[in-house]
Amino acid sequence: MRLQERLRDRVILEDGFGTIRTVAGADLAFDPETETAFAGVIVYSFPALVEVERRMARRKLRFPYVPGLLSFRESPILLAAFARLRTEPDLILIDGHGRAHPRLFGIACHLGVLFDKPTIGCAKSLLVGEFREPGARAGSASPLIFHGERVGLVLRTRDGVKPIFVTQGHRVSLESALRLVQACVDGYRIPKPTREADHYVRDLRQSYQEESEL
Repeated sequence: MRLQERLRDRVILEDGFGTIRTVAGADLAFDPETETAFAGVIVYSFPALVEVERRMARRKLRFPYVPGLLSFRESPILLAAFARLRTEPDLILIDGHGRAHPRLFGIACHLGVLFDKPTIGCAKSLLVGEFREPGARAGSASPLIFHGERVGLVLRTRDGVKPIFVTQGHRVSLESALRLVQACVDGYRIPKPTREADHYVRDLRQSYQEESEL
């Protein structure tokens, strides 16, 4: 927790990027029986969202499950997957939270600081904070408030579906985070980079489990 608080001081909440030509989506899946984690990273051209490259990593988990400290459990395997990329992404979208975290330092902040790259958290569920339901139409958004501070936005990405939670990770303003996430939405609830990364790691886990049963 003290390390999170120290690293939090390095987070930049203003835009610190040039032209975005590539965006990476990253996610993880776990096999609870073997305590094995699967990380997947897919890089897309931006704004066309054409796949450029995908890489994975598989490792045994070494850090226990502790709420609020999941980035220490997940970041080593994510770093391993990113290290295999030949294409350096200009922007990273993480299936998880950034500032919307008990100590304002979720996985999107952690990876953003480690890479010193613009990073945005795109989470499917609420971790901390309060919000008013955004309008029912796609593009509607409302503030996510935690301890009186705006730590993210609750964004409706598709008419009538559940919203997602957009939070700053590093080197991106909240306004730019919203704009960039919306540019990665292609008609589905979840932005394409993180949605496809989720499918990727699920397939990796399923293949691993099927091989283990042989």
